[in-house]
Amino acid sequence: MISRLLKKQVAAQLAHYPAVALSGARQTGKTTLAKAFEGRYFDLENPQDRLRLEVTWEELAKTPALVILDEIQAMPELFPRLRAAIDADRKRYGRFLLLGSVAPALMQRAGQALTGRLALCELTGFLARERPAEAWDSLWVKGGYPDGGILDASRFPDWQQNYLALMAQRDLPSWGLPAQPMLIERLFRMLAALHGQMWNASQLGKSLGLSYHTVNTYADFLEQAFLIRRLPAYTANLHKRFVKSPKLYWRDSGLLHSLLGLEGAIDVFDQPWVGASWEGWVIEQLLGHLQSTGRAFEAFYVRTSDQREIDLLLKYRGHLWAFEIKLSSAPDAADLRRLQAHAALVGADRSALISRTAEPICGKAVASLNLAAALDWLMG
Repeated sequence: MISRLLKKQVAAQLAHYPAVALSGARQTGKTTLAKAFEGRYFDLENPQDRLRLEVTWEELAKTPALVILDEIQAMPELFPRLRAAIDADRKRYGRFLLLGSVAPALMQRAGQALTGRLALCELTGFLARERPAEAWDSLWVKGGYPDGGILDASRFPDWQQNYLALMAQRDLPSWGLPAQPMLIERLFRMLAALHGQMWNASQLGKSLGLSYHTVNTYADFLEQAFLIRRLPAYTANLHKRFVKSPKLYWRDSGLLHSLLGLEGAIDVFDQPWVGASWEGWVIEQLLGHLQSTGRAFEAFYVRTSDQREIDLLLKYRGHLWAFEIKLSSAPDAADLRRLQAHAALVGADRSALISRTAEPICGKAVASLNLAAALDWLMG
């Protein structure tokens, strides 16, 4: 089994809380990770497992073994019983590991019943540091889903296309998205074309024949299902000439590439959208590594009305970190000076240009880095 960075974080939380909720998109490996903890496993979408859980609940509530409850949102009536079991012995930690694929369905119920008793962890697709360096470009092209190309390269992009079709036809409607599958699939394609651009619900709504309120509701569902990210604009104490709309990214590059028509044999560098794709992938890598190692942060982007931009701005470890992401193997000093000027607009005291350079240069406050060096710079 490929080691996951999040495993240490889950283990640490189990040592300090009675229950841990492990959320994330479908097929990212939550079940595989959970089973590595060798608990008693129940799939709550399986009727036989639901029956087995009912029959053995009194025993499970007292067992010293970890109880793993997969797809917990399928059995919401279980949350009050979990609370009662935890409250009967509040000093015993590491009792329940709850898995779910939909953030709102899981977190709303868990928050109501298990406040103060539950720690939250999110599993992403595979991250760069979970793969050898020579596999990073393949990870970018095919995405981070284990079955989408990591374990068998030939499965890209058919696996991604089938995944999205099932999300549109089965999962999202069953989770409450009030739209027909054909409309959801059309929305997927339009959002892929908007990857790396500012979010404009009104414009998108006109193209789909929907109100901007409806488009925002649909986007909320996709975001809560871990498919897209709307990176907020940084507006704290800033003049109104700063853009306030969020920026849209697909969280998994493989899903994005399949929607944009990339075939396995076609070179990604020949595509017109390659720069935006790499920018989004790098952002997800930085945020995913911070999150999976338990680091607290807030993430934004910055754009002014005259098009000056910071691709990623982090509030992290008491500093503001500004990043420009450039698909180039030969960044120059002008790129770095421009970034520093933009960073000064928001008072960022750390700034780094991330490219594909083979010769990273790392200072305390200013740096020219590749992804590997950028991860070291953030984690150091």
